[in-house]
Amino acid sequence: MLTETPFRPREKLLEKQRLFQSIQRHTYLKGPMDKVTSVAIPLALAASSLYMIGTGVYNMANGIGKKE
Repeated sequence: MLTETPFRPREKLLEKQRLFQSIQRHTYLKGPMDKVTSVAIPLALAASSLYMIGTGVYNMANGIGKKE
């Protein structure tokens, strides 16, 4: 049987495992770009939706922005 070469060298894999096991944060925040995907994007979506809801409530309260 032929054995395939690993995608990543074993030393690099062990180094990454040690790094991730030593970090005392939640699992979903351990990577270098995880704060962007787990925190910033949901906050941006929540802020934009609150802005749009606020604009809609203001327009309904004042009777503006209606389609004819």
